[in-house]
Amino acid sequence: MASIHFISGLPRSGSTLLAALLRQNPRFQAGMSGPLAGLFGALLSEMSARNEFSVFIDDAKRERILHGLFDNFYADSTAEVIFDTNRAWCAWMPAIAKLFPEAKVIACVRELPWVIDSIERLVQRNVFSPSSIFNYSSGGTVYTRANGVAAADGMVGAPYDALKQACYGAQRDRLLLVQYETLTTDPAKTMHAIYAFIGEPVFEHDFDHVDYDVTEFDERAGTPGLHTVRSTVKADRRPSLLPPDLFNRFVNDAFWRDPKNVPEGLQVI
Repeated sequence: MASIHFISGLPRSGSTLLAALLRQNPRFQAGMSGPLAGLFGALLSEMSARNEFSVFIDDAKRERILHGLFDNFYADSTAEVIFDTNRAWCAWMPAIAKLFPEAKVIACVRELPWVIDSIERLVQRNVFSPSSIFNYSSGGTVYTRANGVAAADGMVGAPYDALKQACYGAQRDRLLLVQYETLTTDPAKTMHAIYAFIGEPVFEHDFDHVDYDVTEFDERAGTPGLHTVRSTVKADRRPSLLPPDLFNRFVNDAFWRDPKNVPEGLQVI
């Protein structure tokens, strides 16, 4: 099987853009969030003691079955290096280390007020198309939506907690935090850091012609633009849609920006 690495981190923080850039390299395969993490979690659950037949499954079998999931899912891939994307991978760093000792995890991060703002901007842009993010509800306000996604089981809160677990966990040496702000303002520096991190020869990417279209998927999810990637990598300066009190609620949550909060061994670009 090809070498495998993982893209994880926070939503609305550049993971689809990063995948679109990585796939420019003909040796690489990368894409938007896929189903593999969900299948991985389902298998773990079904092989646990909740299943009365789990007495026939020891850890060695579990490991072979989970490894086989990856082998079979990517059996038709011709890529030498595969990046699987899902926000859940940060929560499974110990399992990743056990299954794939050479694998690295790239976690895309962004200041949380702007993550919340980006989600709200999508909602307000698609005012006549209720989003799957909020179970297609047509009601609510910016406050209820922010509270929902920031909750412990929410679209932002759950990956944020998983990210912190990974950053302070025993496997943080295999984790690289890629800030959205760095990726969009200095993509060349970011990509060089990623290649050094995964130990691959540098490839010269075209940051002015980025091509990745998943419009059909976003429309089915009732959230057009959810994974839209612009053709040119650049920072987008804009005022926030969030009321000041709501914006300020999340303004100190980017722990990776404070050197005192970055544990030894954790790399941030």
